[in-house]
Amino acid sequence: MFKELLSTMRVVALPMKTDFRGVTVREVALFKGEYGWGEFSPFLEYGDPESSRWLASAIEAATQPRPPRLRSSIPVNGTIPDSNDKKIIEDLVASYPGVMTYKVKVGANLSEDIVRLARIRSLGRKVNIRIDVNGLWSVEQALTNLYAFYENVGPFEYVEQPCATLDEMRELKNKIHIPLKIAADEVIRKAEDPFAIDLKGAADIVMLKVQPLGGITRSLAIAEHHGLPAVVSSALESAVGINYGVELAASLKDLNFDCGLATGSLMAKNVAELPIVDGSLAVSDLDINFDSLDVAPDRYEWWKNRAMRCAEVLGI
Repeated sequence: MFKELLSTMRVVALPMKTDFRGVTVREVALFKGEYGWGEFSPFLEYGDPESSRWLASAIEAATQPRPPRLRSSIPVNGTIPDSNDKKIIEDLVASYPGVMTYKVKVGANLSEDIVRLARIRSLGRKVNIRIDVNGLWSVEQALTNLYAFYENVGPFEYVEQPCATLDEMRELKNKIHIPLKIAADEVIRKAEDPFAIDLKGAADIVMLKVQPLGGITRSLAIAEHHGLPAVVSSALESAVGINYGVELAASLKDLNFDCGLATGSLMAKNVAELPIVDGSLAVSDLDINFDSLDVAPDRYEWWKNRAMRCAEVLGI
C-alpha cells in the first residue's frame, strides 16, 4: 500500500508572507489515495521517529474514510507571528474576515510582546486573545510575563504551552493569582506516549494537531482519554493538511473554542483555497492546483527518502 502511495507523491514549496518561527518557505509532501490527498510535512529538523506520526496521518487521510461530520463549519482564530511590523499585522488581520479570536506568538521579549498584544487588543474589547509561548519560559518568567500581560492588555483566553514541562505548568498554576487557563501542546504531541502523561493540575485544554498526533482516529482517542476541552490547530500545513484538521474538528463531539486552522493566511501561495467566511472555514472538499509549486528534483528525492525511512519506523 505505501509503495503505491509513494508513487503518487508530489512535493511543493509554499512561500510564506512573513517569517514564521524561522520558516520562509514551507515544503510539504502530498500523497493521493482512494479517499483523497494526505499530507506529510514534519518540519525539516524533526527526526524520523517523531516524523513517522506525520506519515501515519498522511496515510490515514489518503486511504481511510473521514469520520462522520457533526458540523458544517469550523470557527477559527487568526494567528499573529512574533513580529511588530505594523503592516504585516494589519495585512494579516485583514486576511481573517469575521475572526474574533487571535492567537499571538510571544515569549522572546516582554516589551515587544506587550506592544504586539496591545495592537491586537486595539481591535476591540470583545476580541479574544490567546497567547502561545511554545514552552520558552521558566516558571518565574511565566509569572512575571503573564502578570504584565494581564495588567497591560487585560484578560486572555488561555496561554498555550507557557513552560516546557508538565511539572513546570503544574507549578505555574499553583503559584499564579490571576484567572488562567493553560493549553497543553508540545507536552502532548512530543510525548513518546501521549496516553501515558498526566495533565491533572497542569492543563485545562488539550491542543489537537492531526499530523503530529498521527491522524484523526488517534487524535480523537487522545482527546477522549484526557477528558479536557480540545482546540484543533494546524502545524503550518498546506491547505491539504489544514483541511484534514478541519475534518478532525468537524468530528469532535464538543467544540467550545475557535480552532487554529486559519494559518493558510500566512502563506503567499497554496495548493488550494480555504476561504474564511464570517470567521469560519467550511467543511468541504478541495480543488487542488499544483501550478508552479513543485520543488526541484533534489528536494523531491530528499522527501522521498525521508518518507521511506519513516515508513520503516512504522513497520510498513
